[in-house]
Amino acid sequence: MKKETLEKRTKIANDIMYYIYTHIDTHIDIEELSYDLNISKFHMHRIFKEAFGKNIYESIKSIRLQKAANLLLTNRYSTISNIANLCGYSSHSSFIKAFTNRFEMSPKLWRSGGYKVYSNKIMSQSKKAMESKAEFSRLIPSIVKMPEIECYYIRNKGYNINIKPTWQKLHTLALNNDIKEYKHIALLHDNPVITPLNECQYIACIKTDEKSELLSQRVPKFKISNGVYAKFDLKGHQGDILKFINWVYHEWLLNSDYETTTKPSYIIYHKNNFLSLDNEFDMSFYVSVNY
Repeated sequence: MKKETLEKRTKIANDIMYYIYTHIDTHIDIEELSYDLNISKFHMHRIFKEAFGKNIYESIKSIRLQKAANLLLTNRYSTISNIANLCGYSSHSSFIKAFTNRFEMSPKLWRSGGYKVYSNKIMSQSKKAMESKAEFSRLIPSIVKMPEIECYYIRNKGYNINIKPTWQKLHTLALNNDIKEYKHIALLHDNPVITPLNECQYIACIKTDEKSELLSQRVPKFKISNGVYAKFDLKGHQGDILKFINWVYHEWLLNSDYETTTKPSYIIYHKNNFLSLDNEFDMSFYVSVNY
């Protein structure tokens, strides 16, 4: 397959996935999506499955349930029906059935503490993530209103060591295109605390105001949602990030008066551990909040 063809197919697959994540709270019309992308449904389904290993309908279902699982933890003032609606389910009973099949427990049991068993199986893949998180207890976030951020990006499947070469590719593109002023941003479409790490959609992004036709031709763009976020400033070592996210979702959000939304959290790196020789980071972590 020619490089240009592969890049075009990758862009189509990424556009579909981006559309799913940004419209997960609505009815997703595949006919309308294929019309907007100007390709047949058959071609669209084939490209998507080649890129992500799942068909579009399977991915929509999986993403809806992951979002719901997260909101059931953080939005304790919302009913189960409210959360089902937020994640695109019009039927309460179909949501209960789908959730139970996916997580092997009801939403009610998940919410009352069952999630800890499921989450601990995921976190046990990282010894660091299971350590005491007491050092984060002194962190107090600032509440900020963030603008929409347009970025160049490369999508990475998995929250694991394969993130490093993804960042290296994006960094190489920036250097080859003489981009001098830019920010590294990581978008976490999935909460790694309750999503199997090899299934998480991790997006490595570059934000720059410099124009580059070559960069635009090689990698796609998308927009990180504006809104109100809790911003945490943190420095540490690579292994600390998953432990920190675990604390944000399982302790800080649960003990605060805030609820979160279906918008993904993201990181703005001041020092990127995946590109630093000492594996250390300096970052600001943003999680969408409501009060």
